[in-house]
Amino acid sequence: MDPIERVSSREVYRNDWMTVREDEIVRPDGSPGIYGVVDKPHYALVIPYDGERLHLVEQYRYPLGLRRWEFPQGTAPNRQDLDPAELAARELREETGLRAGSMVALGTIDVAPGLSSQRGTAYLATELTEGAHERELEEQDMTTAWFAREEFEKMVRAGEITDAQSLAAWTLLLLHERG
Repeated sequence: MDPIERVSSREVYRNDWMTVREDEIVRPDGSPGIYGVVDKPHYALVIPYDGERLHLVEQYRYPLGLRRWEFPQGTAPNRQDLDPAELAARELREETGLRAGSMVALGTIDVAPGLSSQRGTAYLATELTEGAHERELEEQDMTTAWFAREEFEKMVRAGEITDAQSLAAWTLLLLHERG
């Protein structure tokens, strides 16, 4: 049983990537409240790994005002819900030009469960072949590079990689490798 009852809901904003709604709720003790919720479709994150190196993308993240290194990730356009494995292959190809001969699901990541309904699936991509990227307009400033695992970890420790989804996916990879 859901401990919070939704009384009503209204959409307050919509664009091609998300909707924002405000829900009137009643808490378990009977007191009223509101929740602002960002609804976004399922996303896929891909860890491209050639056995020695990880492939990352760097792009300007407007809300932060910073360029950030992270694993390739994203959602389908127009808030579509695609099969997560299909979406992962698409994001990998679009952002890096890489194609994976093997794609293994590592687990699920909730982006920000206190304010967003968005969930994602992290994948390990191996048996990689290179090709041309197919970036969207929003990704035109994106760059990519290969990093040794040790260099990746140094970047995390130095605060150069701070993307929560990438850090969570890294943890899922480490747990996957332990068996």
